[in-house]
Amino acid sequence: MADAPLTTTVAEERRRRPGLGYALVLGAIGLWSVNAAVAKVVIEAGGLSPLRLAEVRATGSAVLLFGAVLLLRPRSLRVSRREAAFLAVFGIGGLAFVHFFYFAAISRLQIGIALVIQYLAPVLVALWARFFVHEPVRRRLWIALALCLGGLSLVVELWGGGGLDGAGVAASLAAAFAYALYILMADHRLRRGRDAYSLLAWGFVFAALFWAAAQPWWDFPARIVTANVSLLGRLDALAAPVWALLAYIVVFGTIVPFVLMVSALHYVPPARATIVAMAEPVLAGLVAYAWLREDIGPQQIGGGILVLAGIVLAQSARARVAG
Repeated sequence: MADAPLTTTVAEERRRRPGLGYALVLGAIGLWSVNAAVAKVVIEAGGLSPLRLAEVRATGSAVLLFGAVLLLRPRSLRVSRREAAFLAVFGIGGLAFVHFFYFAAISRLQIGIALVIQYLAPVLVALWARFFVHEPVRRRLWIALALCLGGLSLVVELWGGGGLDGAGVAASLAAAFAYALYILMADHRLRRGRDAYSLLAWGFVFAALFWAAAQPWWDFPARIVTANVSLLGRLDALAAPVWALLAYIVVFGTIVPFVLMVSALHYVPPARATIVAMAEPVLAGLVAYAWLREDIGPQQIGGGILVLAGIVLAQSARARVAG
């Protein structure tokens, strides 16, 4: 994402304290990486469906984030009718769908593989910029695309007819498209003056309303929330209540890492922060291996490296030289 015009204060902070910015980004992806394992425990051991988990995440985040913004920055929540329609699409098409497809993907695939596929989103954004917005894009985009396609064929074992769960791969690809929509719409609205906190607050509100209509709360399997479940994998002997795991997903898997990521942009440009965030599939894969015993084969590791290299190239293909 190309950088927006900087205020003097932000520009000075980026020159003086870039290390703090990168630390905040790493803190965010660390929490997201653990969140993936927690979500998988809730789905597999707790028995909560990806649909319901996406609903809990959206609703809990909407209540906490909207409440915080309403308390601290109430004027930022003002919207026109036209913007409300935009925010509804952003909340449903971006947030609601990306979380559902992500949870559906990790319920069928290893976490690292699902995230590698989902992180194709920046490549999709770069292709959109090139062909639909006609934004100047460096030629390295085509090298990036070739690396991603080659790496993806290794990750999904294409030469063997696809050794991975087809529905899981499809869910990961759908998550990538939803994530790309989220990036494009967020970029569009932020450039027109909407601050990131109110944008996400409204997005989660519309996502929560969508899920409440799609699957009413009176049908929610409340008995699951109070149950104690095994933490699986190497922590199989330990148990935790599902409500505590859901609280982690909402607070430390959503709200806190978002605040860390937004705060990081005061110290590093968005393009560089996004590139550093590409470490999430790697870190999440390591967490899944250490916790859930999820193992990835050598060819998939090699494919993942190619995909990540392609994503970094694609991101830098859009970044301004000054960024």
